[in-house]
Amino acid sequence: MTKLHIAFGALVLAAALAACASNSSAQVATAEQRAACTPDAFRLCAGDIPNIPAITVCMRRNKTNLSPASKAVFGK
Repeated sequence: MTKLHIAFGALVLAAALAACASNSSAQVATAEQRAACTPDAFRLCAGDIPNIPAITVCMRRNKTNLSPASKAVFGK
């Protein structure tokens, strides 16, 4: 994977995590929430990048496999 692909994936993932972590579209994930969820998103949902709705579904579907920090974000 090239650096451009990695950078693009990270950008898309940040947007996806913002959507996943919020209860409404008006909220935006904090830097701490993104930091908590990014490793899990890459580990569990890498095949869904850059499809933001698919990442959102994947993270919610894998809630039991999330790290404690990421579970705390999705538990809100």
